Amino acid sequence: MNKKQIRAHIFATIIGKVEDQDETRRLEALNEFMAVTGTAGSASEQVASLIPPIMHELYEKWITLFIDRLLETVDAKNIEILCDGSDDNNAALVLAYVMFLESARMEKQIDEDLRQHGMKGTGQDDMGDVAASYIRAQMAKIAQQMGDDELKGNC
Repeated sequence: MNKKQIRAHIFATIIGKVEDQDETRRLEALNEFMAVTGTAGSASEQVASLIPPIMHELYEKWITLFIDRLLETVDAKNIEILCDGSDDNNAALVLAYVMFLESARMEKQIDEDLRQHGMKGTGQDDMGDVAASYIRAQMAKIAQQMGDDELKGNC
C-alpha cells in the first residue's frame, strides 16, 4: 500500500465508527453525564437535547491529525499491517485513535476546537465547555474498557 491508500483506509475505518453513532444513545449519554456531574441541574434532559452533535468537520480534523502523527511515528510496514481490513486491526486503529485523543496535546486541541464550535453555535463559551467535558468523560470511559474485546459506548 502506498501512503495515500494507507491514509484513505485509516480515515474510512475511523470515520465509519464515528458515523455509526446512534442519536438516541448520544442523547442518553449526554443526559447521564449532566445528571451525574450536576452540569444542568434538574434540566439535564432538556439541556442534552440542545447540544448539537459535534460537527463532522471536527472529526475529520482530529482523524487527519491522528493519521499525520501515526505516519510520523510508526514504521510504514507496521501501519500497512494494521490496514489489512481485518476486524481486529480495524479495532486496533480505532483504539489507537482514542488513545491519541487522550494525549495532553489533543486534549488541549479538542478543548480549543469545541470552544470555537460552541462560540459559533451560541455566541457563548458555555456549550463548548460542556461538550469538552463530555468528550473527556467519554474518552476516560473508553480507556477503562480497553481490556474488553470490543469498544463500547459512543466512541
